[in-house]
Amino acid sequence: MDKVNLSVAIIPMSHQYGWSSSTAGLVQSSFFWGYALSQLPGGWLAKLIGGRTVLKAGVLVWSLSTAVIPVVAGFMPGLVLSRILVGIGEGVSPSAATDLIARTIPLQERSRAVSVVFGGLAFGSVLGLLFAPPIIQNLGWESVFYIFGLLGIIWCLVFESVQELQPDLENTSAGSNGQVSSSVPSKSSDSSLEEITDSLKDVPWGEFFKSKAVWAMIYTHFCGSWGHYTCLSWLPTFFSEELNLNLTDAAWVSILPPLGSMVITSIAAPFADNLISSGVDTTKVRKICQAIAFLSPAAFMMLSSVDLGLPPWVVVAFLTGGISLSNFALSGLYCTHQDISREYASILLGITNTVGAVPGIVGVALVGYLVDTTHSWSMSLFAPSIFFYLTGTAVWLTFASSEPQDFNKLASESLTEGNQ
Repeated sequence: MDKVNLSVAIIPMSHQYGWSSSTAGLVQSSFFWGYALSQLPGGWLAKLIGGRTVLKAGVLVWSLSTAVIPVVAGFMPGLVLSRILVGIGEGVSPSAATDLIARTIPLQERSRAVSVVFGGLAFGSVLGLLFAPPIIQNLGWESVFYIFGLLGIIWCLVFESVQELQPDLENTSAGSNGQVSSSVPSKSSDSSLEEITDSLKDVPWGEFFKSKAVWAMIYTHFCGSWGHYTCLSWLPTFFSEELNLNLTDAAWVSILPPLGSMVITSIAAPFADNLISSGVDTTKVRKICQAIAFLSPAAFMMLSSVDLGLPPWVVVAFLTGGISLSNFALSGLYCTHQDISREYASILLGITNTVGAVPGIVGVALVGYLVDTTHSWSMSLFAPSIFFYLTGTAVWLTFASSEPQDFNKLASESLTEGNQ
């Protein structure tokens, strides 16, 4: 909700402050500066002190930062800083959630768990795009940030009262039968500075980057984020300017892709879990799901970008279908971090999400610049996304793997070989 509120509010804000598309792109991309910076620290902290603690802190930071946006909106450095802080708060949250899932959910149920948790992104987008326009039109654009920020603070208070039930998976052994793949030491939030430093040194960073599967995850995350973040930020403006829809209609139409994503998620998750339970190789399942997630939006964006004289509702239908099907990635890429290493799942997501945040910084701003210079939404929004979807598919099908990897053992072997 706090990602999409600005994509709607940016339209009246641009009119009030006289911002060009390039300036609006800068404002929207500043969120991703903080989002990129907080990925690795978020993953490491989730492993060190637990995802629950990190998640609460993240939501509180981004909610307070959202609530102050109207106060600083007229001062560009202050506005950019507030959005960076929103990005930092949101940036630690995926790794925190991944840590909780990796430590408590067995493989056969993991696709559904990831889809339910991260499906909240689509659900929040629907709620944000549904409520933001009437709030803005009736109470002013400032009110949407006050209200959404308050909701986050209320969430923190409710989450604090929720008791955590954690299954005893800590000592479950690894196996190819789809059960838990590695033991994970219990954590304490009472870590000394020395323990914190040692824990950072103990992470086998080098082994991560020797793995072809990790590199495939990194590039695939980058490619998926390019299409997702640029569309999330610019589709309301595209619908408003290119399809000549007013603010309310543009926002209503923008609801369709995340709404479709929720439907696809409910199909993709049991589809993947059922295949794995029936004995299909996990890597093959992840490759199938990710290929669907990338090739579908690429095909529909191609159709939308070609001047075929299509009526607006057909273009909307194409984009809705393509973006919705991209949610098959929740049963592809987004499960692979947990598949290959329960212990380091949060850190691996932190690594891939750091690179995945770059399109939010570069891509969102670049689309605004290209719109100003080329006046072509096909060249500015769709062509780069199509390129990354296709190349991402090729890399994923070639190098991706869900085979569990004991990075600690690999690091020890490398150290032993180096000492001989």
